[in-house]
Amino acid sequence: MKLKFWGARGSIPVSGAKYNKYGGSTTCVEVRSRKNELVIIDAGTGIRLLGKELVKNSYNSFTMLFTHSHWDHVLGFPFFAPIYNKKTRINTMGCSFSSDPVREIIAKTMQPPGFPVKFEEISAKFQFSSLCSTGCEIVGGLHVVPVELSHPNRGLGYKFSESGKHFVFLTDNELGFTHPGGLSFADYAAFSSGADLLVHDADYTPGEYPRRMTWGHSTWEQALNLALEAGVGALGLFHHDQDRFDADVDRIVAECSLRARKAGSRLKCFALREGQEIKL
Repeated sequence: MKLKFWGARGSIPVSGAKYNKYGGSTTCVEVRSRKNELVIIDAGTGIRLLGKELVKNSYNSFTMLFTHSHWDHVLGFPFFAPIYNKKTRINTMGCSFSSDPVREIIAKTMQPPGFPVKFEEISAKFQFSSLCSTGCEIVGGLHVVPVELSHPNRGLGYKFSESGKHFVFLTDNELGFTHPGGLSFADYAAFSSGADLLVHDADYTPGEYPRRMTWGHSTWEQALNLALEAGVGALGLFHHDQDRFDADVDRIVAECSLRARKAGSRLKCFALREGQEIKL
């Protein structure tokens, strides 16, 4: 299983020299199976460059999953070049984690007057199908299981498994407060147990959290505690706050690593950066 993170920022895209290391694009993750089949998670602004790469390599068939419908996870969709190619075939999967079906989540990003091209006018062919709670094999050998997130308006996290390797993706998940549909800390620990890589929302610092509780995000400290409880191999901090400069993220990673060592853990703690590739 190969992963590439095309966007790791939260809430709104940012730019400038102080964001160069971790990047400013919002959520988009590429998951490749051993057979090089593609699954895309979310359509934040990071999907624009992924789309250009797919067009360059004439890659026309893939699966798309969405965590939820908040705008930083979908606003890149109209700028995803493959949707304007009549050869493109996209299998879009999801559960009833929103008041809207998955089709409506992406179609809304192209509604006038917000965008000049309607979803009904694009050339790609879409197949919409459900992803049941027990999961399924979505592309050859790659198995995915969803889990309800603790987030306003609900959402889904995912566990990907292939050849004994496990990747858990829990962005926009508030561990300090249980939203409707959300699960307990113990439930998320059980879901993540033994994963080779856990990528978790770490938008806030512990000092910021009391003022932002119920907004749908976790602190890096809460994410670390989950990783330690779940016994994962590595923790990737994700959904960096839009006002968090590279130096700030570096300090968080250093403190996270120090806390893990003090806990007697060999856990590797790092922050995801735009363009980062990981092989499991």
